[in-house]
Amino acid sequence: MTDPTEMNDLEDTFESALLRYGMQLDGPLADSLKRYAELMWRFNEQLNLTRHTTWDLYVGRDLRDCLQLAHLIQPDEAVLDLGSGNGVPGIPLAILRPDVEVSLAESVGKRAKVLDELVTELNLSVPVYSSRGEDLLEDFRFTTIVSRAVGSLMKFCRWVEPHWGSFDRLLLVKGPRWVEERAEARHYGVLKNFDLRVIASYPLGLPSEEVAEVATAAAAEGSEGEVGDDTDLSHLEGQGVILQLSRKGRFA
Repeated sequence: MTDPTEMNDLEDTFESALLRYGMQLDGPLADSLKRYAELMWRFNEQLNLTRHTTWDLYVGRDLRDCLQLAHLIQPDEAVLDLGSGNGVPGIPLAILRPDVEVSLAESVGKRAKVLDELVTELNLSVPVYSSRGEDLLEDFRFTTIVSRAVGSLMKFCRWVEPHWGSFDRLLLVKGPRWVEERAEARHYGVLKNFDLRVIASYPLGLPSEEVAEVATAAAAEGSEGEVGDDTDLSHLEGQGVILQLSRKGRFA
């Protein structure tokens, strides 16, 4: 077994970061994900897209979230990455899951143009819409909307209310502050018409052996599930989560 101390001393390369976080990817898949990061960083020199400009940050944060999300999407789903920004999670999701129809929505024109160039260079069949999400949902329907680091839970609850006819569920990639966001949303009563579930939880920033150990323990405890008013969330402190927001009874 690799000593975690030794892993922390490895050179910062894509391959060493994958090893450090215990991620195993086949060759072509790893090459595409590496190529995406390299292209994103190249564009980042002209337009501020990301602060994750090391392999450790890209793998340990961006790619970690995308791998978790990829397991939650069904074949042939139509997925919209809302507020895509630098393309995370939409572009890695399209690479990881070629059986899924992924679209990107980015209202900032310069960023949308960069996203279009990124998917073109990566030879991905991924539409990029330079549009606000609410405008896009007037013309298109999606199975799932995904979003990462765009807005609070309360903001999303208020935003989705008029648009449920255009999608089935919302998947939000969140860090530990989601617990505070849930408390805020409950305080203002915006969750009353929705079901909110934790459908994935995973440790943040741990060496690969610890990630596997904690993830296994969490699965054994059945940590995923509906988060009602009385739910004990102490076991999720310090973890990343993916929240599923849907209409009441839609995914009973």
